[in-house]
Amino acid sequence: MAVKTVNSYGKIYISDEAIETVAGSTALECYGVVDLVAKRLSDNFALLFKKQQLKKGVKVLTVDNKIYIDLYVILKYSVSISAVAESLKKTVKYSVESFTGMIVDSVNVNVCGVRV
Repeated sequence: MAVKTVNSYGKIYISDEAIETVAGSTALECYGVVDLVAKRLSDNFALLFKKQQLKKGVKVLTVDNKIYIDLYVILKYSVSISAVAESLKKTVKYSVESFTGMIVDSVNVNVCGVRV
Protein backbone atom coordinates (compact mmCIF):
# COMPACT_ATOMS: atom_id res chain seq x y z
CA MET A 1 0.00 0.00 0.00
CA ALA A 2 1.16 3.55 -0.55
CA VAL A 3 0.76 6.82 1.27
CA LYS A 4 -0.96 9.46 -0.81
CA THR A 5 -1.30 13.19 -0.40
CA VAL A 6 -2.84 15.95 -2.46
CA ASN A 7 -1.57 19.51 -2.74
CA SER A 8 -1.81 22.37 -5.23
CA TYR A 9 0.58 20.59 -7.60
CA GLY A 10 -1.38 17.36 -7.76
CA LYS A 11 -1.39 13.90 -6.18
CA ILE A 12 1.70 12.34 -4.64
CA TYR A 13 2.03 8.61 -3.95
CA ILE A 14 4.88 7.29 -1.77
CA SER A 15 5.41 3.53 -1.71
CA ASP A 16 6.09 1.54 1.45
CA GLU A 17 9.44 0.47 -0.03
CA ALA A 18 10.57 4.10 -0.25
CA ILE A 19 9.56 4.69 3.37
CA GLU A 20 11.40 1.51 4.41
CA THR A 21 14.56 2.72 2.71
CA VAL A 22 14.44 6.13 4.42
CA ALA A 23 13.74 4.57 7.83
CA GLY A 24 16.49 1.97 7.38
CA SER A 25 19.16 4.45 6.34
CA THR A 26 18.21 6.77 9.20
CA ALA A 27 18.33 3.91 11.70
CA LEU A 28 21.81 2.87 10.59
CA GLU A 29 23.08 6.43 11.13
CA CYS A 30 21.95 6.51 14.78
CA TYR A 31 24.54 6.09 17.50
CA GLY A 32 24.59 2.61 19.01
CA VAL A 33 22.93 0.80 16.09
CA VAL A 34 25.26 -1.75 14.53
CA ASP A 35 23.00 -3.42 11.98
CA LEU A 36 19.45 -4.12 10.90
CA VAL A 37 18.17 -7.70 11.13
CA ALA A 38 15.91 -9.49 8.66
CA LYS A 39 12.54 -10.38 10.14
CA ARG A 40 12.35 -13.95 8.82
CA LEU A 41 14.79 -16.59 7.64
CA SER A 42 13.31 -16.45 4.16
CA ASP A 43 14.17 -12.74 4.04
CA ASN A 44 17.84 -13.63 4.57
CA PHE A 45 17.84 -15.82 1.48
CA ALA A 46 16.14 -13.11 -0.56
CA LEU A 47 18.77 -10.60 0.56
CA LEU A 48 21.55 -12.79 -0.82
CA PHE A 49 20.34 -12.13 -4.35
CA LYS A 50 19.05 -8.56 -4.01
CA LYS A 51 20.60 -5.27 -2.99
CA GLN A 52 18.05 -4.35 -0.30
CA GLN A 53 20.32 -3.90 2.68
CA LEU A 54 18.73 -0.64 3.86
CA LYS A 55 15.25 -2.05 4.33
CA LYS A 56 15.97 -5.55 5.58
CA GLY A 57 15.07 -4.83 9.22
CA VAL A 58 12.23 -2.40 8.61
CA LYS A 59 8.53 -3.16 8.35
CA VAL A 60 6.16 -0.38 7.31
CA LEU A 61 2.38 -0.46 7.51
CA THR A 62 0.24 2.39 6.22
CA VAL A 63 -3.39 2.67 7.29
CA ASP A 64 -5.54 5.73 6.53
CA ASN A 65 -2.46 7.86 5.72
CA LYS A 66 -0.86 7.05 9.07
CA ILE A 67 2.46 5.25 9.10
CA TYR A 68 3.43 2.47 11.53
CA ILE A 69 7.09 1.42 11.56
CA ASP A 70 8.75 -1.64 13.14
CA LEU A 71 12.55 -1.72 13.38
CA TYR A 72 14.60 -4.86 14.08
CA VAL A 73 18.10 -3.84 15.18
CA ILE A 74 21.34 -5.06 16.69
CA LEU A 75 22.87 -2.61 19.15
CA LYS A 76 26.45 -1.92 20.16
CA TYR A 77 27.63 -3.47 23.41
CA SER A 78 27.81 -1.12 26.44
CA VAL A 79 25.22 1.39 25.26
CA SER A 80 22.04 2.13 27.15
CA ILE A 81 19.35 0.18 25.32
CA SER A 82 16.53 2.45 26.44
CA ALA A 83 18.42 5.63 25.48
CA VAL A 84 19.36 4.33 22.04
CA ALA A 85 15.83 3.03 21.41
CA GLU A 86 14.29 6.37 22.39
CA SER A 87 16.75 8.29 20.21
CA LEU A 88 16.08 5.88 17.35
CA LYS A 89 12.32 6.37 17.63
CA LYS A 90 12.57 10.16 17.56
CA THR A 91 15.10 10.28 14.73
CA VAL A 92 13.27 7.84 12.47
CA LYS A 93 9.92 9.51 13.15
CA TYR A 94 11.30 12.96 12.29
CA SER A 95 13.07 11.71 9.16
CA VAL A 96 10.05 9.86 7.75
CA GLU A 97 7.63 12.68 8.60
CA SER A 98 9.84 15.24 6.86
CA PHE A 99 10.25 12.91 3.86
CA THR A 100 6.58 12.06 3.39
CA GLY A 101 4.75 15.00 4.96
CA MET A 102 2.52 12.46 6.73
CA ILE A 103 2.07 11.52 10.37
CA VAL A 104 4.09 8.62 11.78
CA ASP A 105 1.79 7.13 14.41
CA SER A 106 4.29 4.78 16.04
CA VAL A 107 7.84 3.51 15.75
CA ASN A 108 8.50 0.19 17.49
CA VAL A 109 12.11 -0.79 18.16
CA ASN A 110 12.83 -4.50 18.52
CA VAL A 111 16.34 -5.20 19.83
CA CYS A 112 17.36 -8.59 18.43
CA GLY A 113 20.87 -8.70 19.79
CA VAL A 114 24.00 -6.98 21.03
CA ARG A 115 27.36 -7.01 19.27
CA VAL A 116 30.76 -6.28 20.77
